[in-house]
Amino acid sequence: MLNNKLCQLLQIKYPILQGGMAWVATAELAAAVSNAGGLGIIGAGHMPADALRAEIAKAKKLTNKPFGVNIMLKSPFVKEVMQVVIEERVAVVTTGAGNPGEYIPALKAVGTKIIPVVASVALAKRLERVGIDAIIAEGMESGGHVGEVTTMALVPLVVDAVSVPVIAAGGIGDARGVVAALALGAQGVQLGTVFAATTECTAHPNYKAAIIKCKERSTVVTGAITGHPVRVIANKLTRDFAELEKCGASTEELERLGAGKLKAAVRDGDVDYGSVMIGQVAGMITTIRPVNEIMQDIVQHIPEVMAELSQKI
Repeated sequence: MLNNKLCQLLQIKYPILQGGMAWVATAELAAAVSNAGGLGIIGAGHMPADALRAEIAKAKKLTNKPFGVNIMLKSPFVKEVMQVVIEERVAVVTTGAGNPGEYIPALKAVGTKIIPVVASVALAKRLERVGIDAIIAEGMESGGHVGEVTTMALVPLVVDAVSVPVIAAGGIGDARGVVAALALGAQGVQLGTVFAATTECTAHPNYKAAIIKCKERSTVVTGAITGHPVRVIANKLTRDFAELEKCGASTEELERLGAGKLKAAVRDGDVDYGSVMIGQVAGMITTIRPVNEIMQDIVQHIPEVMAELSQKI
């Protein structure tokens, strides 16, 4: 597992990426993951260019290891944000909600690796043709915006459909999940919720406490009728959202209800009426730990998991 093709491509010690969670994935968290041997990622979300530049500068002070930036291609600031990562020569860019094709030549010119997040085989094949370096196949178990296919089904389908390295995401929280992802053909994993529950994460304590309280059925998917389904912890907001959906509310009404609610949860700690975007793996998390402790726990237990597996075959 260690020093495989993905590690060589990204110049990292372990093939473990941190998800680019908006408002959660700050410079502090990204630097901690990179320092621990993985690839930390700053979540640009809807950040304006100057705010992202400041986060990148902060990360550069906190680590001398490679790190990345996740860019939502539907952000109103996408062109300016792309220009920032090009000027700052960020090592890796992960993308969501669109096709990064128009930006690839400029990113490659400065040595940036481009890794889109996909939820379908068709999108993975289409993006491979535009010259991306790897693909994150993200199952519906993950937190935030999700597709309709589980990680167990999606990852091997994408692996069989493309020739670039595939990174599995969604529902992975420990060494067992990593080994399972490797068995499905992935060359690495992306973890989001696990790293949100860390001491280095700057999210509000209420947000982290909500993760710790989760069970396997604590999350729900809302917004399916808007075309942008989102997995979040069930709370007063999700109940109001479901009621509006049942009453036939318009997409505009539903989007207004959700506007600003992620920031309210992550920054202000409103976990009752905020959008707590967390994956199903939250049920496995019982305590807040340092990033390095989590990373070493995963890496050190991989041989043990593989040995146990060999005895069952």
